[in-house]
Amino acid sequence: MTEAPHTHFRRHRFPAEIIAHAVWLYYRFPLSLRDVEDLLAERGISVTFQTVAEWAAKFGLKFAHQLRRRTRGHFADKWQLDEMVVTIKGERYWLWRAVDANGYVLDALLQSRRNKAAALRLMRKLLKSQSTTPRVLVTDKLRSYSAAKAELMPGVEHRSHK
Repeated sequence: MTEAPHTHFRRHRFPAEIIAHAVWLYYRFPLSLRDVEDLLAERGISVTFQTVAEWAAKFGLKFAHQLRRRTRGHFADKWQLDEMVVTIKGERYWLWRAVDANGYVLDALLQSRRNKAAALRLMRKLLKSQSTTPRVLVTDKLRSYSAAKAELMPGVEHRSHK
């Protein structure tokens, strides 16, 4: 995160490395502004939480774009697909998720059904967003995954467990 160009940090009292570190802490971890203030204070840097909020508002979008550029195309080639039931206002829905081998959530989809069409929709969405096919696809024993994989990705190795 500290690789951000120093020109963005002109006319600030603190060095670019401190600003970048504070914004990175705030967006990377589930920390409040006061938590970031405390972490910086432990390192001997006296910054108020209002200052961290201003930095986050001013530089947060730039950091998000840099992170997105860095991680694009760097996901693992082993995808794990799973679904779970979610109740929303008394209605049952299925949350379909795709996670790579490193634990990054590739995509998620909320559907009212748990069938081949829903699995196809998730896989199409994944292939479009990732623009690459995985080497290995790991799923549970739901037959919808096998049918959708056979239709969209016939050359991909499929492992089912549980």
